[in-house]
Amino acid sequence: MRAPNFWNHRGIVAKLLAPLGALYGASVAFKARHASPYRAPMKVVCIGNLTAGGSGKTPVAIAIGKLLLARGRKPVFLTRGYGGKSAAPVVVKPHQSARIVGDEALLLARTATTIVSRDRAVGAARAAGQNADILVMDDGFQNFALAKDLSLVVVDGGGGFQNGMVLPAGPLREPVAQGLKRADAVILVGDGTPDLQGYAGPVLRAHLAPLPNELAGRRVFAFAGIGRPQKFFDTMKAVGAEVKGTQDFADHHYYDAQDLQGLRDQAKGNLLVTTEKDLVRIPPEQRDGIVALAVEARFDDPAALAALLAKVAP
Repeated sequence: MRAPNFWNHRGIVAKLLAPLGALYGASVAFKARHASPYRAPMKVVCIGNLTAGGSGKTPVAIAIGKLLLARGRKPVFLTRGYGGKSAAPVVVKPHQSARIVGDEALLLARTATTIVSRDRAVGAARAAGQNADILVMDDGFQNFALAKDLSLVVVDGGGGFQNGMVLPAGPLREPVAQGLKRADAVILVGDGTPDLQGYAGPVLRAHLAPLPNELAGRRVFAFAGIGRPQKFFDTMKAVGAEVKGTQDFADHHYYDAQDLQGLRDQAKGNLLVTTEKDLVRIPPEQRDGIVALAVEARFDDPAALAALLAKVAP
């Protein structure tokens, strides 16, 4: 979906939708109170958020997966596979179509075994058969089918909570204070410090840093279908690329031949650059001449993250 403009302010449309947002938030609270979650045979770390898209959740999950691997653990990622068609639990293969398992699952699978399952409890049971000794959930903070041992809420430092209202009036999946009561820690990604509404637990800071690339000085046309495409366009400038134009699409947009021809026409011979998440949503035979800028989540205080994870992975 493409985030509506009224999510950025409390205008008339947001106010009209506010009663529906109140009901949505109340439904999440009801589910949390009345859930009977499945207890997996391994510890479960949930990397979630409070908003619909764009917080940097998947890069954070990957960074945590790599840290667990470095500690000699056997993490398995569990994700819903948003945007994919797979309903039954499936172990992701690197060359599967994003249309089947979702774009985020393909990125996670580059680091560790990844299971896509809309039913998180069933997915956790499947992970046990993959010799996992710790489960890392990418998303699922508002899903109460699976018991969590450590819940980390990722917040976009720059975008924050936009108008601070609950879906459909704003981007929030539940009220901020309500959600943060269940959080063991907050991870702020990027600069800026949104109002955490009295949250007194640990707050960590991470930044999405580009990996080594050869884009400095290159004339490029940048495009992205992510929660906050402007963040990607700003990163392109930060690495020294000469950005000649940009095009944004809805989050999780799947590119077809017409989209790609339109992009090539707009690029006018300049290099087409996108995100890794977008690249996997482009048919392989259509990727020639398109470069992905890879990024990773880097924590300002790695020791603080290590101390959190030591609670579930000593």
